[in-house]
Amino acid sequence: MKLSNLTRGILKENPIFVQLLGMCPTLAVTTSAENGIGMGLATTAVLIGSNVAISMLRKFIPAQVRIPAYVVVISTFVTVISMLMEAFVPALFTSLGLFIPLIVVNCIILARAESFANKNGVIDSAFDGIGMGLGFTLALFVLGSVREILGNGSIFGTAILGASYKPALIMILPPGGFLALGLLLALYNSYTLKKAK
Repeated sequence: MKLSNLTRGILKENPIFVQLLGMCPTLAVTTSAENGIGMGLATTAVLIGSNVAISMLRKFIPAQVRIPAYVVVISTFVTVISMLMEAFVPALFTSLGLFIPLIVVNCIILARAESFANKNGVIDSAFDGIGMGLGFTLALFVLGSVREILGNGSIFGTAILGASYKPALIMILPPGGFLALGLLLALYNSYTLKKAK
């Protein structure tokens, strides 16, 4: 059971490629692989912490105020992660900008709090947070890598396609996010359909 909670979010119920959750940060911050990993790991840390806390408090939170209570718990973890990022990785913190505080209202985190942590024990909720967070991070990394390679000819800031490569600058602009995500979704759906057959 615990292993399935961990692996489910990576492929079978991937928040981006399957559930299409968290599209705003997905499209906004994935101009590079580094940004994708940074945002994914920050969201993963918040997911794990909030899932565990909400699971521990689930019997004490009245049903009428559970969503505001979730937001307070999530906000606490986002504030801690934001302060740690600003202290230890200020360049990444600046690059991600406004999207770090907006993790508070990320529908992935609220959805996992409501649909899983509110109904399951602490260990299962922690594994669910890790799995969903890793799935989110993987999707952001893949999308950020595709956009960086096509838009800059580099990965993690290191040129890999040589001086003769003419970058497709549209890929690091907002329309490029939609194009890359659409292509990746098509590839993922094609893979899952073939696997199902």
